[in-house]
Amino acid sequence: MPKAVRNPLALIAERWTPRPATVRRAALAALVMSVVIVVTGGAVRLTGSGLGCDTWPKCSDESLVATSEMGVHGAIEFGNRLMSYVVSAAVGWFIVAARCAKPRRRELTRLGWLQFWIVMTNAVIGGITVRTELNPWIVASHFLAAMALLTATTVSWQRAREGDAPPRPLVGIPLRRAIGGLTLLTAALVVVGTAVTGSGKHSGDTSGHIERMPFDWDTITRAHSALAWLVVLGTLAVLAGLRLMDAPRGARARARDLLLILLAQGVIGYVQYALDEPAWLVGGHLLGATLVWIAALRLWLATRDREEAATAPVPRDGAAPAEPPTREPATSA
Repeated sequence: MPKAVRNPLALIAERWTPRPATVRRAALAALVMSVVIVVTGGAVRLTGSGLGCDTWPKCSDESLVATSEMGVHGAIEFGNRLMSYVVSAAVGWFIVAARCAKPRRRELTRLGWLQFWIVMTNAVIGGITVRTELNPWIVASHFLAAMALLTATTVSWQRAREGDAPPRPLVGIPLRRAIGGLTLLTAALVVVGTAVTGSGKHSGDTSGHIERMPFDWDTITRAHSALAWLVVLGTLAVLAGLRLMDAPRGARARARDLLLILLAQGVIGYVQYALDEPAWLVGGHLLGATLVWIAALRLWLATRDREEAATAPVPRDGAAPAEPPTREPATSA
């Protein structure tokens, strides 16, 4: 069997060595697209287009794609399905760039493949969502799988900017534990947020017959708000601890970023509640949720660093690396 078929990535790696900046850009592209797919998925629900394509993997029993008879809802739902291919392309670019990097970075390649399998799994969950007529528990799992992709792409972006040496802690054990606890609390905030949307009025379809989660919306919203305030207070405590312990500037900057995003997200949330969930504000809150999670992960990752990876000399992007000079053994006089 030809090598190009047997192992195409290895064949590409023999002929192309990306610059470290190219690998970082590929990681960033995957991260950006993982945010975009969350927002476009939210647009499907907020416009009532969740059943614009009423089956899966085809758009309808008669057509693979949306037709004019399906109207705007069919176009929106099918457009979101097409976005999955764009996300897959971004993830594929990162996998290729990570695999072709010199020296080879196996952990970075594994993170790329993790992204790929999350995308494939979430595509299946999306299909189940349609086939179960927007069951709110499946819709919530669809969103959480998208957040898992966001986690993988954020970690990949950070790792692409680091070396492969063992991680070196930058803050003490108490602060690391506090930031780890804050990250878990933020994850809980995101999960409870799915219960708020699963109980609210934006079911993803305009028929009014879609099943909703069995929570009182006001009660679950107040629980979500209380959890959000705990995250804010935890972030303030971490920020104070980082200042008192004279932590590195990067960790303090990431804590400030998280605090500012949380406050902005809180304002959107309270206005959204007061105005009875206008769709455009719910969409902004959904985008804010992705930014909160990215900021929380970046703070957690800022508690350690790794030395820069040694890189083979690359004269230009796309050229094979130059062979290092061979040192002749010393001879005795």
